[in-house]
Amino acid sequence: MPSLAVTLKKQLKAARQQAIETFQADGKTEHLLTQLRRNVDAALTEAWEKCALPHDIALVAVGGYGRGELFPHSDVDVLILLDQAPDKAMQAKLESLVQLFWDIGLEIGHSIRTVEECLAESAADITVQTSLLEARLVTGNKTLFQLLQIRCNNAMDPRAFFQAKTLEMQQRHVKYEDTPYSLEPNCKESPGGLRDLQVILWVAKAAGLGDSWSKLAQRGLLTATEARQLTQKERAFKDIRIRLHIYSNRREDRLVFDIQTPIAESFGFKSTDTRRASEYLMQRYYWAAKAVTQLNTILLQNIEAQLFPQEVVPQKINERFNELNGFLDIAHDDVFEDTPSAMLEVFLIMAQHPELKDMSARTMRALWHARFKIDNAFRANPANHALFMQILQSRRGITHALRRMNQTSVLGRYLPNFRRIVGQMQHDLFHVYTVDQHILMVVRNVRRFTMSEHAHEYPFCSQLMANFAQPWILYVAALFHDIAKGRGGDHSKLGMADARQFCEQHGVSEENTGLVVFLVEHHLTMSQVAQKQDLSDPDVIQQFVNTVKDERHLTALYLLTVADIRGTSPKVWNAWKGKLLEDLYRMSLRVLGGEAPSADRELKNTQQEAIKTLRLYGLPADAHEQFWRQLDVAYFLRLDASDIAWQTRSFYDKIDSTVPVVKCRLAPIGEGVQVAVYTPDRPDLFARICSYFDEKNFSILDAKIHTTKLNYALDAFLISAPIFAKNYRDIINLIEHELAQLLQSDGPLPAPARGRLSRLSRTFPINPSVDLRPDERGQYYLLSVSANDRNGLLYTISNILAKYKINLHTAKIMTLGERVEDVFLVDGAALNHPRNQIMLETDLLKALRI
Repeated sequence: MPSLAVTLKKQLKAARQQAIETFQADGKTEHLLTQLRRNVDAALTEAWEKCALPHDIALVAVGGYGRGELFPHSDVDVLILLDQAPDKAMQAKLESLVQLFWDIGLEIGHSIRTVEECLAESAADITVQTSLLEARLVTGNKTLFQLLQIRCNNAMDPRAFFQAKTLEMQQRHVKYEDTPYSLEPNCKESPGGLRDLQVILWVAKAAGLGDSWSKLAQRGLLTATEARQLTQKERAFKDIRIRLHIYSNRREDRLVFDIQTPIAESFGFKSTDTRRASEYLMQRYYWAAKAVTQLNTILLQNIEAQLFPQEVVPQKINERFNELNGFLDIAHDDVFEDTPSAMLEVFLIMAQHPELKDMSARTMRALWHARFKIDNAFRANPANHALFMQILQSRRGITHALRRMNQTSVLGRYLPNFRRIVGQMQHDLFHVYTVDQHILMVVRNVRRFTMSEHAHEYPFCSQLMANFAQPWILYVAALFHDIAKGRGGDHSKLGMADARQFCEQHGVSEENTGLVVFLVEHHLTMSQVAQKQDLSDPDVIQQFVNTVKDERHLTALYLLTVADIRGTSPKVWNAWKGKLLEDLYRMSLRVLGGEAPSADRELKNTQQEAIKTLRLYGLPADAHEQFWRQLDVAYFLRLDASDIAWQTRSFYDKIDSTVPVVKCRLAPIGEGVQVAVYTPDRPDLFARICSYFDEKNFSILDAKIHTTKLNYALDAFLISAPIFAKNYRDIINLIEHELAQLLQSDGPLPAPARGRLSRLSRTFPINPSVDLRPDERGQYYLLSVSANDRNGLLYTISNILAKYKINLHTAKIMTLGERVEDVFLVDGAALNHPRNQIMLETDLLKALRI
């Protein structure tokens, strides 16, 4: 047998390579899948015959291999079918056979069963039942195989099978986040992928309705157009899966970031000035997955109606629509042809009737086919404008309505510029959704601010929204804030024109139009000010107030900003960012209320509030005085009263300490740990502290650096790590002890570790940037850094600053998913010489580069 295995393996490998080369030349998907299957059939048959097995057993292909198609690196699933349980001699022969299958280079998934055992396993496991549904004889006893088919068909309960497969599909969809729009979709398993198509054919075959799209069309479950579309989408997904296997040289069904570009290029897509080749490929993929999801829903409803027929009397809603068994049904097949505006009305009715489960298959099919009637005349019709505005102004169901409109392609046809961003990827390292899904997520987030059942999530936002007149204005702004992504240029400026045109067409008042356009233009402004600028500077607040102008604009921008950041990625939002935004809102609101920005007033208010808190700690009334005399005004302006009180309580009696003192507590904002360090100052102090956090894999969210009049460093950090949620008391004690010990050492700083980049950052590296310039007062320098995030990055930066003896005063740390944008306020003698500045910037760029 060894020589046979070598020969068959060589033949099989050559045949597979020939089939792949033919595919790469002609691109014929089905031909490749069939040829690969035939090659394996031939190899298995020859091996079977050489082993001289009894004539009363059979080799059966099951699963995808049984379906008659084989991808380049798919498993080969086989059933060795026996007429009776094997004795020891037969068992040994069969084990040798399976070993031979492995030896010829096949990834074999095998089972050895009698017909009775197959029936028992099938009854207990829906997966086995499904694989037997597609069983195909490769070689051996034909009569025994036919007996298996007859027995399996007789045992099949189409209703139970339908219910089991739909439940299984729902579980799979949940596993893949219930969306076809994952940025790294699995073309086989994700919603809208190959598996969804297979589910339809499985349940249809089990019900005796047909095993191909053409047969389902003949039975009236599909139209000829739908059958043609499904055939095209299935072929497209198979083509992608084949290329994934060939490029990866293994079984790989995920369109992961690092192989999207080569797969796109294999299809002939080219990168342009505004978009990558991979973005063109993925947008086509998402459009196809969306169509499959839509047609999948229609087909499954139709099959369910065949399997579970019900006599239900339609309940009239209006002249065009009925309620039928909990679904919204059209009154007749030509509703959308006769009354095109009903294509918007259908979504309004769904929003107005929350008791409706969904649209009926007939309604979805009619809508799907009629969507092409949404043309320029439709978009210019005032009646349609009124319907669309009614949807946005509904009391409930707005998010579901917009998502359904996007799923059925109605939204993209009604708003052509929205259609351009459907399925468009964003490679900015912090958005984890396509542009259209991000927009709808932001609308959802704004909408949740209006709902009492979600008030616990963001109480302050819910409070503001409760007093905000016409919240639909925010929905419009959310709908347009990123609509110009991918066109080239500033999407905020380009989106303004789209938003203005929409508002003017839809009869929005001039005042509300101005607010919408303002929000689209400035939807990034508030987050940039809050996260990158010094909120203790009255000029920063005044400049921001000059931009927003009044309380309504301020509140609207705050609500949209929170919803927008929350809609980028679950990783981007944190309590610290929420606090920065809320602080900026409250400071700006005071100025708009007539209170001039005043450092003196802020100083007095903060100190008074801190003293009140100190009294609660039970300290002597004058305990703070000596400690505070060592601190400058900037300290009191940059810290909250609660932080000042905590640090005062921790250090007031340690003013002359000769050893470092470290204190920690859980951050009052609800996330992370605050670390305060009081120690005699030294040039490399910040770098030394960062080296400790780097070693422990703690992320630094914020850093405030101060030097007292006695030349002591008083540095405060906000750090985070997943482990804090478990044993925070032990970790706090550990940090206080270990960090204090480390700061007493005088050894050289450890070399920065080259932190491991994420796969996303490796695939889409950003060009790092360093900007060093004097601040407006000419007292300090602002150092701005942008780069891919990685562990130890802040320590790497601080290590270089220490090398140049640069003093750090504040650090604004902003992490946006896989990207960081940090701003440092620095000074130092080295910065007085242009040559040193260039050398510093060069060293930083070298360290930041991937």
